[in-house]
Amino acid sequence: MRIKYLILAFMLLQVSSIKVAFCQNAATNSGGQVAIVQPKIMVIPYIKDGEDLRTILEADVTKRIAITTIKDGFDKRGFTTVDFIAKLKAAKDNNVFTSENQSDIKSQIIQFSGADVYVQAEVIVERSQTSGQSIKLILTAYEASTGNSLSNKVGESGKFYTEDFNKLASKAVENCIEDFLNVMQNKFTEIVNNGKSIIIEVSFSAESQSKMSTEIGTDNLPLSDQLEMWMEKNAYKNSYHIQGTTDLKMIFDDVKIPLKDQTNGNNYNPNKFALELFKFIKSLGLQPAKEIKGSTIYMTIK
Repeated sequence: MRIKYLILAFMLLQVSSIKVAFCQNAATNSGGQVAIVQPKIMVIPYIKDGEDLRTILEADVTKRIAITTIKDGFDKRGFTTVDFIAKLKAAKDNNVFTSENQSDIKSQIIQFSGADVYVQAEVIVERSQTSGQSIKLILTAYEASTGNSLSNKVGESGKFYTEDFNKLASKAVENCIEDFLNVMQNKFTEIVNNGKSIIIEVSFSAESQSKMSTEIGTDNLPLSDQLEMWMEKNAYKNSYHIQGTTDLKMIFDDVKIPLKDQTNGNNYNPNKFALELFKFIKSLGLQPAKEIKGSTIYMTIK
């Protein structure tokens, strides 16, 4: 009898050991498969013509509630968020704003924030004495470095006979935030894996003696071929597309660059890629000038 109990105890111990081992392996495998890179996000208010991004939230508590609720939605999903109001104050204190143009102000605060993605939130208050009050929320996520749209969603609170627009704003956020985040995360993960798109135009100044057909470099190849060979080596995962080449211009209408610097993990942007291209063109004995507007790099050879 004692032997039977010992055998039964041994069998139970074995089953227990197998279960423990299985759970440990499952956790390891699950951990190994989850490799989601999440962006740093800042939520900013939508502004109409004549409004100032720097003061839009000061007199509108409903918009402040909506912005805070959206930010909380990101926080609950484990995203790293940047507080717009705090960054706005810091930017003012550091005299970051060099223009009164609202587009410039927005780009300056986004760059100052270090965010990978900014989410623009438009809060629309709809009043009706017959059917009740409601709030409509329009959310749009943009990649900070290129301005490309990542996700769009409309959330509505539904109609209620109430003047508590703060609760209506929260309800509108709750009704759309999950779908919005899922789409944004998928798009962002795709960018992490495949790179983000930029456009590059290489042209010549009026006084330039060079053309795309000019043979140059130690191997005396046409400049257009030199540029393409460089692009093949430096575009992220060799992903690029040439829209067209003439003797006076070469356009790369879709060049992929990494989201993060491959050497130090810092944010990578079109400015850094433009600098590398600038140095390459100089190494060929030419005198380039560069200009960056959003996600487009203009390289002019003098």
